[in-house]
Amino acid sequence: MDVSFDIDARPGLPGDLKLLLEAYPRETWQGHPNVEGTARFWLSRHDMFRELGGALTEALRQEREDEVEIEPFKRWFVPRLGFFLNELDGHHRIEDTYYFPVYQEAEPRLARGFDLLDADHVTIHHDLQSVAATANGFLATMTAEKETSDAVLRARDAYQAASEQLIRRLLRHLGDEEDLIIPLILDRGDAALG
Repeated sequence: MDVSFDIDARPGLPGDLKLLLEAYPRETWQGHPNVEGTARFWLSRHDMFRELGGALTEALRQEREDEVEIEPFKRWFVPRLGFFLNELDGHHRIEDTYYFPVYQEAEPRLARGFDLLDADHVTIHHDLQSVAATANGFLATMTAEKETSDAVLRARDAYQAASEQLIRRLLRHLGDEEDLIIPLILDRGDAALG
């Protein structure tokens, strides 16, 4: 496997895919006139995924350290985790079916980058399924067992491991996706990209 495609090994977007990022580095994005519209919306969605992922991680830490009671934890955690997983899955489906094909056609030199992002989506989709399954197991075990039982602790650990893997991979993916796509939007503008 090409190491640049391995979401767990790559340190960022491979150099050959940074041709537009070099022309439009991150520090120039906010002041660029083409950031309004799709680019701003894309960045805000990504920020929401980062913030909610962090909040879910913090909530589990609080539950693990007995800083919150179980029922308030579940009332807060369950709807937000469901929202996070569903929104992320939907976001990736829209990218795969609409944005990526349109953007790849607009800039064929970035085709390998869209293949990389597609591969990330496959990996992250499996992570979403793992997080959902382990969260359901954790919540079911928590309901059926005493909070400190070995079964609850194992189920929490399984969820935490799956969640940490998803968040780590998601953060890498979001950064790389932004570095590939936002400069393209800034370079061409929404109207030219369709």
